[in-house]
Amino acid sequence: MITVLLVDDQRLVRAGLRMLIEDTTDLAVVGEAADGVEAVRLYAELTPDLVVMDLRMPGLDGVAATRQILAMSPRAKVLVLTTFDDDEHLFPALSAGAAGYFVKDTEPAVLLDAIRRTVEGDLLFSPALLRRLVGRAVQAQSAPETPPLPTDLTPRELDVLRLVGAGHGNQAIAEQLHLGVSTVKSHVASLLDKTGTDNRIRLAIYASKLTG
Repeated sequence: MITVLLVDDQRLVRAGLRMLIEDTTDLAVVGEAADGVEAVRLYAELTPDLVVMDLRMPGLDGVAATRQILAMSPRAKVLVLTTFDDDEHLFPALSAGAAGYFVKDTEPAVLLDAIRRTVEGDLLFSPALLRRLVGRAVQAQSAPETPPLPTDLTPRELDVLRLVGAGHGNQAIAEQLHLGVSTVKSHVASLLDKTGTDNRIRLAIYASKLTG
């Protein structure tokens, strides 16, 4: 069972998401928060598998709450669900460590699939959008030096790293490299450890720097 924390300042939105999620057999809502402060508190208390995070909220907003949750638990999964798809909202969410970004007109089945795949470690942006996000994040960094490449990466891990940097999810990588999805997940976990990155998006930024 995948546990989910819902964070949105609109009660009606939370109720709709709860009904959608609880109509499944493998997902469960374990808590709801109406602002970022409550979201951080409930995450520490409940440690859900995934946080569905709104961005515009009173007090502590979704970006700040995401940053605090990731600081508390670097492998936490936060999936942004917002009405905004502009750069002014996308890039701060990326910088904070969000593991995916969707707008609220997303089809219900697509959102449920995104919740499952985010928990499994997939990066939930289209390749084109991810390249745009990663490119902007790299440019915005104050010290854009190329990071050192770990000497203990295997040839297959290098292949996986290149495809992560290109924005591909685990399923697409598995198909391109003729591997099982579980094998790709193992390679990604190893890459996170060897490169010292704490989530899939930062690993993509790392790979983008290496490839220039």
